[in-house]
Amino acid sequence: MDQMNEMPKARVQVAHPYLALMGLYLAGFTGMYSETALNIALPQLSAAFGVDSALTQWMVVGYMLVIGLCMPFSSLLLKWASARKLTIFALGAFIVGSLISGFANDFAVALVGRCIQGVGTGIVLPLMFSMVMQVIPPHKLGAAMGVTALVIMFAPAVGPTLAGILMGALSWRWIFFSFVIVLAIGMVFVVKYEVNSFEVTRPHVDVLSVLLSCAGFGLVVFGAGSASSFGWLSAPVLASLIVGALCLVAYGRRQMGMSVPVINMDVFKVRGFRIGTLLMIVNFGITLSAMYILPQFYQNAMLIPVAVTGMLLLPGGIVNALVSMVAGRLYDKMGARTLSLAGFALSVVAAGMFLTVTPATPLAFVIAAHVVMMVGVPLAMSPVQTHGLAALPARLSTDGTTVQNTLQQVGGAICTAVATSLLMAGQGASGAADASLAFSNGSHWVFLLVFALAVVGLILSLRLSDPRKTVREVESSTAPQAA
Repeated sequence: MDQMNEMPKARVQVAHPYLALMGLYLAGFTGMYSETALNIALPQLSAAFGVDSALTQWMVVGYMLVIGLCMPFSSLLLKWASARKLTIFALGAFIVGSLISGFANDFAVALVGRCIQGVGTGIVLPLMFSMVMQVIPPHKLGAAMGVTALVIMFAPAVGPTLAGILMGALSWRWIFFSFVIVLAIGMVFVVKYEVNSFEVTRPHVDVLSVLLSCAGFGLVVFGAGSASSFGWLSAPVLASLIVGALCLVAYGRRQMGMSVPVINMDVFKVRGFRIGTLLMIVNFGITLSAMYILPQFYQNAMLIPVAVTGMLLLPGGIVNALVSMVAGRLYDKMGARTLSLAGFALSVVAAGMFLTVTPATPLAFVIAAHVVMMVGVPLAMSPVQTHGLAALPARLSTDGTTVQNTLQQVGGAICTAVATSLLMAGQGASGAADASLAFSNGSHWVFLLVFALAVVGLILSLRLSDPRKTVREVESSTAPQAA
C-alpha cells in the first residue's frame, strides 16, 4: 500500500482519465483517418470535378498544410482559452468543413471545406497529446501513449478501407459525412467529461511570430506541393522553398530572443527529444507515402474496384491496431531503441517487397508486404514519440507536443507532395503504352522513397540511448544559466 502511495501522480488528477480523453481521441482519430481516407477517392474526385491528379492532391496536401499552420499555436491557444472550449471550437470547425466538402459541386468549394477541417485537426492533435501528459500518471504513460498511438497510427492505416467501403456502398461524399457522425459523438464526450487541465494566462501574442510561422510552413509545403505541376527546379517552387526556409529560420531566432515565446525552442536542446521527434517524422512519412500510393496502385495498376481495394487494405489496418496496442506497453519494459530498430527493419523489408510488385504480382504478396509494414511502423512510432516527450521536463511538455505534431504534419505533407511528384515523373519516364504498366512504373518511384525513409529511420534508431535520461537530468540541461 505504501509503495502505491509513493507512485508519482498525474499532474492533474481526474476520476476517469480515459473518459476525459475520449472526445479528443475520437476527434484525433477522425483527423488522422481523414488524412488517408481520400487517397482511395482521388481518382473519383478527379473525375467528379474534372481536374487532374496534380490538383486533386491538394485535397490531401492542403489539409495537412493547414494542420501544420495551426499546430504551432496550439500551446498559445491553451493559454488563452480553456481546453474544453478549444476542443468544442475545433470539433465544430471540422464538422462545418466536412459538410461544406460533402455537399460541394465545385473543386474550389470542396478544397475550402477541406482546409477548414484542417483547422480543427491542427488544434485537436497537439491538445490530445498535451492532455495525456496532464491526466495520466508517469508510470502509466507508456501504455497511455500506446493507446494514443493506436488512434494516430490505426486511423490512417484503416482510412482507405473505410473510405472504400463507403464509396462502394454510397459515394465519395459519405467519406465527409462519416466525419460528421464520429465528431458528433466526440462532442458529447467533450461536453460531459473533458477537464480544463491548463492554466489560462492570456499572454501577449507576437504578431510577427505568427506571420513568420505561417509564411514559413506554408511556403515550404506549397513549394513541395507545386513541384508536380511546375517541376522542382522551376522558379515558383525554388522561390517558395527558399523564402519559406528563411522565414522559419527567422521565426526560430525570434523565439529564442523572446521572454514569452510562442514555442519554447529549449526543447531542441534535449538530445532525446531531437532524435525521437526526427524518427517520428520519418516514420509518419513512411506511412503517408505508402498509404498514398498503395490504394491507387490497386486501382490503377492492378485494375481492382474501389470497394475491393478497401477490403484488401483491411488486414494491414487490423495488424496496425494490434501492434499499436502493445507497443506502448513494450516501451515501458524495453525502452525505445530495440523497438525502433525492429520497427524500421521491418519497414525496410516491406518497402523492398513493394519494389518488386507489378500488375501481375499475386495479391497475397502485396497484402503480405502491407502487413509487414503495418507491423513495423506502429512498433516504432509510439516508443520514439514517448521517448522524445519523456525526455523533456514538465515545463516544456506542451511545447514539445506542439513541435512534434507540427513537424509530423508538415513532414507528412511534404512526403505526400514528393510522392505525387515522383509518381508523375515515374509514369512519364516509363514510356509504357499501357496505362496500368505506366502507373506501376511510377509507383516504384514512390516505393523507392518509402524504402529510403525506412533505411534512414533504421540508421537514426542506432542513436537512441537507453536507459532514458531522467527529468532531473533534463531539467539541469535546459535550465537558464547564471550570468
